[in-house]
Amino acid sequence: MAKRIPSIMPPMSLPEIIETTQIHSIVGKLSSENPLITERPFRALHHSITSTALIGGRANPQPGEISLAHQGVLFLDELPEFQRHVLELLRQPLEERKVPISRAHGTVEFPANFLLISAMNPCPCGYFHHPDKPCTCKPYQVDRYLHRISGPLLDRIDMHLEVFPLKYPEMFTAQASESSASIRDRVIEARIKQQIRFQHTPKIQTNAQMNAAQVKQVCVLDSVSSSLLQTAIEKLQLSARAHDRILKMARTIADLAHSSSIQAKHLAEAITYRNLDRENWSG
Repeated sequence: MAKRIPSIMPPMSLPEIIETTQIHSIVGKLSSENPLITERPFRALHHSITSTALIGGRANPQPGEISLAHQGVLFLDELPEFQRHVLELLRQPLEERKVPISRAHGTVEFPANFLLISAMNPCPCGYFHHPDKPCTCKPYQVDRYLHRISGPLLDRIDMHLEVFPLKYPEMFTAQASESSASIRDRVIEARIKQQIRFQHTPKIQTNAQMNAAQVKQVCVLDSVSSSLLQTAIEKLQLSARAHDRILKMARTIADLAHSSSIQAKHLAEAITYRNLDRENWSG
């Protein structure tokens, strides 16, 4: 599923192609057969990666994996298996979409505007919440496993989805799903709406890039939706950052639904994507 994400993202613009190609050129990732990066990058990392390999560095600063994923996807499988201090390095780039590398002779900034996708088991044995197989983990083991991901990092991940296993008949008897090309068309339409929305704000192109002031201006709620959000914030004890991310997600859902305003159903869907914010998620 993660590998299919680039296929539903909008085609790269010429400025994106040039900037991404420059980054890959610095680390010698180009070839004579492929002198330009015209497809969105997909970088899948192993949990043994070092901090230098992730964000870049060395004596002569070079881009790391998060910059090689610029304008594309950075995929971290088995997220809790990564070293915690390495994961914490993602926090600043996820907010600022760039990564500074400081050395004695100066500071270099590399772009890092990537889509982070991660996957993890719900517990060490992998069967917590499984519909058929019992989990063999103790409650404290589940909690300890989930707490390998810090709250501040989790706050910066917009969507938390719980995926249940398919039964054998469902794998082969289900109807054909929507094609990537069809989904991409809907994504492009939503992006066009956002480009028009932010046409007078050059540094903002998508809902995800809005700051707090812009969220208040763009993501206006009616009384029903406002009450729903307040209830969710209080019940889930969400942070101000999570509050803004829910609103940005709701605005995007509304764009995909061709709605000029955020409706209660759009907001409710966005709230359901905060699974790991539930205090009682681990039982």
